[in-house]
Amino acid sequence: MTEGVMRILILGGTGEASTLVRALAGRDDLSVVLSLAGRTAAPKPEPVPTRSGGFGGAEGLARYLQSERIDRLIDATHPFAARIADNAARAAALAGIPLLAIRRPAWNPAPGDRWMEVETVPAAVAALGPEHRRVFLTVGRQEAGAFAAAPQHAYWVRTVEPLGDALPVPRLTAIEARGPFDPDSEAALMRAAGIEILVSKNSGGAATYGKIAAARALAIPVVMVRRPDKPDVSRVADAAGALRWLKTDAHAASTLRAV
Repeated sequence: MTEGVMRILILGGTGEASTLVRALAGRDDLSVVLSLAGRTAAPKPEPVPTRSGGFGGAEGLARYLQSERIDRLIDATHPFAARIADNAARAAALAGIPLLAIRRPAWNPAPGDRWMEVETVPAAVAALGPEHRRVFLTVGRQEAGAFAAAPQHAYWVRTVEPLGDALPVPRLTAIEARGPFDPDSEAALMRAAGIEILVSKNSGGAATYGKIAAARALAIPVVMVRRPDKPDVSRVADAAGALRWLKTDAHAASTLRAV
């Protein structure tokens, strides 16, 4: 560890990352940098230095970790950011530094849920079937375009960034909004639109669970995209777990230096 100061790189873009950087900001014993993938045009400002854009794969990230003398790497990216997770694991190994992943628990079906679980977004498109349906689509702007293969449906698509021309279908209602979303407002939206089926990724967390609870209450089926596999690395469920890891890890490092 850099003498006197632990240098931390956090790969972010999630609520967990935001919670963590706010807990770490302003400490004299830490130097924290937050890295964002750059997919959101106007990300929420954070109280630590923030960089945007990729590193050039695992090797590029490893070079950054070494050149910036990073002591700890924390992967707090989205549960579906599989490529970034792979790159983080490889880069940490190449650079020889500890890596921690924050992986929020996935949602599990509850009594009354009508889930059809699929492995991929293209499989979710197919799961909608050939007949016209009124679809609430909540898989993000990057994935919405896959549903152009099923233009027979009417889509209500909610994204954080403007949808633009990402989904060229004849019946489209674009909703630009950022969570959290509560069950009552989600149910009201689904009733007003006459939604017949919800499509979601299994992102986990409380911020967007309202749509799952609302679909259950309204007996609306859900096409749920399972999470991709990620590397087997040290992991915790939330920012509090990461804070405990940093405290324990720093203590272990100082003990080793004293030997």
